[in-house]
Amino acid sequence: MINMFKKFAVLFIILMGISVSAQTLKAGVSLVGEVPDSFYGTWRVAAKIDKQSGNVYFKPVTADIWNLSRTGDVINLNNPFTGASATVKLDYVEGNIIRFTKTGDYDVNKKLTDTVDLKLVGDTFTGVNYITLETFSTHDNSLIKKDTAIYILKGEKISGTSITGK
Repeated sequence: MINMFKKFAVLFIILMGISVSAQTLKAGVSLVGEVPDSFYGTWRVAAKIDKQSGNVYFKPVTADIWNLSRTGDVINLNNPFTGASATVKLDYVEGNIIRFTKTGDYDVNKKLTDTVDLKLVGDTFTGVNYITLETFSTHDNSLIKKDTAIYILKGEKISGTSITGK
């Protein structure tokens, strides 16, 4: 009886692992396919700070260029002025409403995370950018502080769709 219970427990754990892996893979692939083609291309983006916390100075107003492109199941965001480039992780897509996150190193011991919620309307979008700047100890890599900012976004399509045509 105990042996049969062990076999059942092992089978259950294996099936749960397969189920979780399949759901994760399906979610990642299906979200990229749900992104409207109008999302891709070059955008002029204006951002105005709404709120901030911590002691880091965040610029009150910014103007930027985003080039959003897709290659296979990977979405990239590039800024031709700064040379910055990041892979975008889709968190949510529902019609013309999209949430994505990009994370990257900022300075030696800092990590910058942008989470963007936007609503596409033709060749424009409006949205919110939630920024988190985390500073880590150079001694043991523990989190020392976290600064945040919230920006209100307005985007205007400048050109194109994706560089790769998809």
